[in-house]
Amino acid sequence: MSKLFPAQHPYELFARLLAEAQAYPRDQIPEPTAFALATADDRGQPSVRMLLLKDVDDAGFVFYTNLESRKGAELAKNPRVAMNFHWAPMERAVRVEGSVVPVSAADADAYFASRARGSQIGAWASRQSSPMERPSELDDRVAEFERKFAGRDVPRPPHWSGFRLEPRVIEFWRGKPNRLHERQQFIRERAGWRMRLLYP
Repeated sequence: MSKLFPAQHPYELFARLLAEAQAYPRDQIPEPTAFALATADDRGQPSVRMLLLKDVDDAGFVFYTNLESRKGAELAKNPRVAMNFHWAPMERAVRVEGSVVPVSAADADAYFASRARGSQIGAWASRQSSPMERPSELDDRVAEFERKFAGRDVPRPPHWSGFRLEPRVIEFWRGKPNRLHERQQFIRERAGWRMRLLYP
């Protein structure tokens, strides 16, 4: 039986693939941690956008966002999500399904403090997903918060934090000729992870 990877913990497999993607030249894989995140509103209307993975461990996959954005509002009402990583030059992809939980305030503070100052200011200035009345409005708000925090550290905004996606399913995909792709799916159960192979 053809197997995509040796049978081991799915987080170990993901870490191995991510490290391989990060070793690629940036002109081939410019953002190795980029993934598509799908959410749905309370009517079931899905939406998807690209984000960057900020941490992964045995508890799940961590990302950060403006809690007042569209995705923040949708996650507050419906925590069930899906993410997809695709590293085209490697012919590899990883799909994850599960539910999100908020990260701790301490974790959010620590990550926010590690960001570039410009990104910290941007988190205060951007009313993410809200309409702008004029193109210069964002620049004006950036200037406003640069003045407000001049000469001191930028604190984390109360409307900005992170989520950890706790997986229920993790699927690893490898491209092969004639679209006879290999798919290995891990399903979380009480005793651990159950692995099965899927047809392409």
